[in-house]
Amino acid sequence: MSDEYEFTNEVYYDDDADESVLADKTVAVLGYGSQGHAHAQNLDDSGVDVVVGLREDSSSRDAAREDGLDVATPVEAAARADIVSVLVPDTVQPDVYEAIREEMDPGDTLQFAHGFNIHYGQIEPSEDVNVTMVAPKSPGHLVRRNYEAGEGTPGLLAIYQDPTGEAHDIGLAYAKAIGCTRAGVVETTFREETETDLFGEQAVLCGGITSLVKHAYETLVDAGYSPEMAYFECLNEVKLIVDLMYEGGLGEMWDSVSDTAEYGGLTRGDMVVDDHARQNMEEVLAAVQDGTFAREWINENQANRPAYKQLRQAEKDHEIEVVGENLRALFAWGEAGSEAEEDTEETAERERQRADD
Repeated sequence: MSDEYEFTNEVYYDDDADESVLADKTVAVLGYGSQGHAHAQNLDDSGVDVVVGLREDSSSRDAAREDGLDVATPVEAAARADIVSVLVPDTVQPDVYEAIREEMDPGDTLQFAHGFNIHYGQIEPSEDVNVTMVAPKSPGHLVRRNYEAGEGTPGLLAIYQDPTGEAHDIGLAYAKAIGCTRAGVVETTFREETETDLFGEQAVLCGGITSLVKHAYETLVDAGYSPEMAYFECLNEVKLIVDLMYEGGLGEMWDSVSDTAEYGGLTRGDMVVDDHARQNMEEVLAAVQDGTFAREWINENQANRPAYKQLRQAEKDHEIEVVGENLRALFAWGEAGSEAEEDTEETAERERQRADD
């Protein structure tokens, strides 16, 4: 890293956080899904007084108790807590907050791992409570695994309101207790986290890359090439390239591929993802910034998700999914990837549980 580079946002590490801030406080973790189980267990292992808030009919209650945690209803947990960490899905958070609102005393802290509902006004907290965000940049099972290994997961810290003057210290102490300051915690805002997160998901991580893969696959198959070869070249090898970029940036990737691949990528990449694609990205960002996407998603949920269900099924039915499932089952490298598949299944199961909680 260049000695001349200065981070735009402040970055905090273990020495910057004081866990004693949490010594006399109880933390209620609402939800026991992907993030909830990791936060609750890491906090508990860090010596923090934790209570998990789950509905009486929640399927996660037994799991939380088996993990040695105290369990109560969300209202009971919030009543006991000084810090309430809301880790249920975005779509149910407003209803959960309305249920616990009266249990939050002046000076308590309301905490999130994503800024959606605060930023778009779906939750309007009382002015006398701190509102913070501690957001690990990783699925919950990795947050937990890294903590147990003595390592950390990078995270974000944001303060929305701070009537006590202690919100920043509380958020940073919480980040340390779940292991994030071991790796580094970047300070941001609710607006920046929400809008960049949604844009990244839509333009690259979940939307852009899957659309690019499908279009490339269809181009080869329509030109007469076998589905198997199209799958290998347009989907299977994506992981190899992404891993290189993750480990060392674009430079590491270019240094690792062949000169032919590098020249082809440098000269043809912008032909595919051109200025028109950039304009489309700007439209996607604008819809995030002005709340168009948020309103669309809120309305979609209120209507019982008809478009979501249809699009989800169409994605599952795409030919590339059929080809890929059979190839992965056929080849030995499918067995080598079984641990990763188990991680994915674990995350999916945690997400299903979290949706129920």
